[in-house]
Amino acid sequence: VAHALAQAVVNKTADVGIILCGSGNGVCMTVNKYPQIRAALCWKKEIAELARLHNDANVLCLPARLVTIEEACEMVDVFLNTAFEGGRHQKRVDKISDIKK
Repeated sequence: VAHALAQAVVNKTADVGIILCGSGNGVCMTVNKYPQIRAALCWKKEIAELARLHNDANVLCLPARLVTIEEACEMVDVFLNTAFEGGRHQKRVDKISDIKK
């Protein structure tokens, strides 16, 4: 499922992805193998907001065992409704996917 989600975002059949597993770590590690993916493991809505604002995260990874349904819904809402701030953060975002060979 993680690979399919990452491929959908990379191929632009989805603008963003939201994925969860017990801790959120496994899916986050998996989708972050794709250079165009900027996945953020979030457990508070403030982290989800900063992931979008400052890092232009395009995948939200949720730790299902560690957050309530209400907290997960809040994070999804914030993630989907927060735009990348750009500006001083753009240089960092550009470096995230810049793989030196």
